[in-house]
Amino acid sequence: MLFNSFEFLIFFPVVAILFYLLPHKARWVMLLAASCIFYCYFIPAYLLILIFLILVDYFAAILIEQSQQKKKWLVCSIIANIGILAVFKYYNFFATNINSGNGHLPLLNLILPIGLSFHTFQAMSYTIEVYRGNYKAERHLGIYALYVLFYPQLVAGPIERPSNILPQLKSKIKFSPQNLLDGVRLMLWGFFKKLVIADKAAIYVAIVYNHPNEYHFLNVIIAILLFSLQIYCDFSGYTDIARGAARTMGYELMINFNRPFFSKSIREFWRRWHISLSSWFRDYVYIPVGGSKGSKQKTVLALLIVFALSGFWHGAGFNFIIWGLLHALFVIVSFLLFSKTKNFGFIGLIISNLLVAYAFVFFRNNSVSHAIEIILSSVNFSPPAAFQYGIRSFYDEPGIGASSMLVLLFLIAFLFFYEYKTDASLTRMNKYMLSDIAWFVFVTISILFFGVFTNETFIYFQF
Repeated sequence: MLFNSFEFLIFFPVVAILFYLLPHKARWVMLLAASCIFYCYFIPAYLLILIFLILVDYFAAILIEQSQQKKKWLVCSIIANIGILAVFKYYNFFATNINSGNGHLPLLNLILPIGLSFHTFQAMSYTIEVYRGNYKAERHLGIYALYVLFYPQLVAGPIERPSNILPQLKSKIKFSPQNLLDGVRLMLWGFFKKLVIADKAAIYVAIVYNHPNEYHFLNVIIAILLFSLQIYCDFSGYTDIARGAARTMGYELMINFNRPFFSKSIREFWRRWHISLSSWFRDYVYIPVGGSKGSKQKTVLALLIVFALSGFWHGAGFNFIIWGLLHALFVIVSFLLFSKTKNFGFIGLIISNLLVAYAFVFFRNNSVSHAIEIILSSVNFSPPAAFQYGIRSFYDEPGIGASSMLVLLFLIAFLFFYEYKTDASLTRMNKYMLSDIAWFVFVTISILFFGVFTNETFIYFQF
């Protein structure tokens, strides 16, 4: 089920109301059933995959805690999770490349289950934490299943840790008007990001990216910058809606974005962007391979491994690997040359955002050659003949029109102003009720009048 669908507008309030009407002991049953219904709106049969992994990890964690052969059961759990992910997400990629070298592997006609990468990483964090002794194995199968299937963060995270969400799922929660207000605020802000900014920017980006050689280099540069903003508003918008939906029921999901475009270095950007994934790789890959201790060579190698894996986690394609390696290059150069510099001020902010935006060109395009074509078009200062002879103008905004573009730029400015003025949780701007009311009215009107209501899927659903 999409957050930006009519079905969700019915689903969400019904679940929230039932949550508070039911006694504490029955809430987990209702939430688990609702989460299964939520997921079955995509491909119902794929729910069986999640149930299989839930059972594997549930019993593996108990065996890890009780057995003398802890590592064996941890390995079994990891193999089950990575194995399912490899078959659905990576097998055809490897088979196609092997076949291009005269191999004869059959291709599988499989559709990637929605959010499978998120499910597997969250499940693995659970068994790893149990193995490390940081968390006791959950004996209540239903509560553990809800940990994996909890509908707000089921499809695109944030990737939760057991120590945060499992205790909350067991706690007795009373209705709180403040939780309701904060939750609705977060959800409304998420819808604003998705419907008003991301989906509107997507129209411009798609037209220019499809035929970059037909547009003025300034149009291409704007499209590159807009896609960086599009993916942020699309993904962080999902996270805000997820956190808001959970907050209305008294649950606190982790903050996944902390105003990343205000970063003054690439290293700072990765402390603010997709925090649940970055911290996952830090705790389970970077530190174990020696990135936090030892020589510079070990740190560089650890960074290279982490960003290569991060790129491949996002998708089975060379474009994602290149995207990951580009960020590895940015971070390694920053580490080696500027390790003693805290930040680079406003210049660092501009450079960081440009590097991020241009790297995202590879993220969006499955064809590496097409991504390179877009980048070259952005620095081709001899625009096409139609622009040279005045037949077309840079101001003829592709797909959305000049007036809509001005509105979009104004709303983008409002986005940055609001996020600059709030804390990382995005639930507090100030203490004055009048300004709160004005904010709710302005955001609601913006969504109703400028939102794109075509049920555009969220970008990170493909991962």
